[in-house]
Amino acid sequence: MAPSRVIVLGIAGIAAIGAGLIARNMTSAPAPTIVMEQAPSQSNVAADEVLVISQDITMGSALTDALSWQKWPRDGVQEYFVTRNADPEALERLQNSVARVQLYAGEPLRPDKLIGEGQSFMATILPSGKRAVATQISASTSAGGFILPDDRVDVIMTRRAQTGAAEGFITETILRNIRVLAIDQTIQEDEEGRRVRVGETATLELTSQQAEIITVAQQMADRLTLALRPVLDANEQIDEEADYLVSGSGRRGTVRMIRSGEISEIGAR
Repeated sequence: MAPSRVIVLGIAGIAAIGAGLIARNMTSAPAPTIVMEQAPSQSNVAADEVLVISQDITMGSALTDALSWQKWPRDGVQEYFVTRNADPEALERLQNSVARVQLYAGEPLRPDKLIGEGQSFMATILPSGKRAVATQISASTSAGGFILPDDRVDVIMTRRAQTGAAEGFITETILRNIRVLAIDQTIQEDEEGRRVRVGETATLELTSQQAEIITVAQQMADRLTLALRPVLDANEQIDEEADYLVSGSGRRGTVRMIRSGEISEIGAR
């Protein structure tokens, strides 16, 4: 046999032996072990019982049976939550409280959103320095009955005016961007027999000066109309109002008389 053939056969034999050893190692190697970490069960998570709202509550409504205890992860309990460990009698004690703002089902109860039993709702929600003044309205003078609490409105005064022999009307916006605190609503039937909701009295949030203005305007006006403003205008700063309706411009000893819709001033004695 030629020496070159012997060399080729030797190399082939060595390759075959190497391939066999590799195959045997692959078949005999143990499968890798995969360790799965088991998530802790919910029962093992530390939890407290928290007082939550079980149904939607509108602003000014009593909580009654809308409270319940619910387990809450201890890591997520905030200091202002009401917990059963700290106040076990809270559910019974707070049932007669009134919601200061809108409350939603599933949210933890916060005591600062409540008005205690026997407290005045309106006096509680009224900001410091403001006054609550009631104004008579109707569907025809309140944007068709679509004005609701927390809406912003302009107050428009319409009154008769005599110009020579002619008689007409003067219309003026006396207050702007005023917040509606409350509006009473009753069920009535319209001309076609449909049931509608119509407010008769709107309570407005005013400064002391604005309260004087609207009080005088109610005596002068043939009609006061509320004009609904867009939500985007809520932060608009208003600089002009009908200050001429009140005599609070620093002048003492002056009495303002209103007669037949006309204003006159006389010196007080």
